[in-house]
Amino acid sequence: MENEGARTDRLGLLLDQFDHAREMAQVRLTGLSDEEYLWEPVPGCWSIRRRGEAATPRAFGPGEWVLDKGDPDIPANEYGEIARQAAGGMTVAKIADDWSVSVERVEQILAHTGAPEPDETPITTIAWRLGHLHFCFAGGWEWTFGERRQEPKLLVDFTSSAALALERFWALIDRWRDSVAAVTDEQLDTVGFSQYPYGSDPDDPFITVLSGANLEFIHHMAEIALLRDLWRARFTTPG
Repeated sequence: MENEGARTDRLGLLLDQFDHAREMAQVRLTGLSDEEYLWEPVPGCWSIRRRGEAATPRAFGPGEWVLDKGDPDIPANEYGEIARQAAGGMTVAKIADDWSVSVERVEQILAHTGAPEPDETPITTIAWRLGHLHFCFAGGWEWTFGERRQEPKLLVDFTSSAALALERFWALIDRWRDSVAAVTDEQLDTVGFSQYPYGSDPDDPFITVLSGANLEFIHHMAEIALLRDLWRARFTTPG
């Protein structure tokens, strides 16, 4: 059956994808408690913690609570993107600067052959994943539609309250979506329409930035959904 309301233009496809993902995510996050929000299923998790109690060297945030962040590196799942950036003419120095790593590290990745070994990445809590998404979209909005001057790491006041975190997060997501919906075709194709300072946004057409933002939202919300499943099953799984 033909979907009479479906859009087939470039922006419409991305908006419809985002709207669908947001609808599913909001349903999946209904009833999130503070205990579940901060649940650490294994030792060594990354989460949000009180300032001074962070488990990582570069935890950040403007208030009482900070988001865990480790030393900079390029994960194995981004090796292909690094190769594409270099093939597209981006210099090794620029790639290194975008990722906050050394030129030698980028050269090491570009010289890598065969399938990369999976990273030993930390397990992160629902609080961390929501905080990470909030930080990314807050910075993306500020450096695309806002004044393009505020430091992204100071934009989100992280909280230990699940309800408050979600209230703030959905308000931000709605603002992002409304701003994106007003973008013109010319702006979609404009390189540097987003000047978000962490990553390659200033070097990419905005349509590429939007596609990446959708991917970031979808994959982290899928991870949160799995954590919710594990939370519900923690007392019912046979020992």
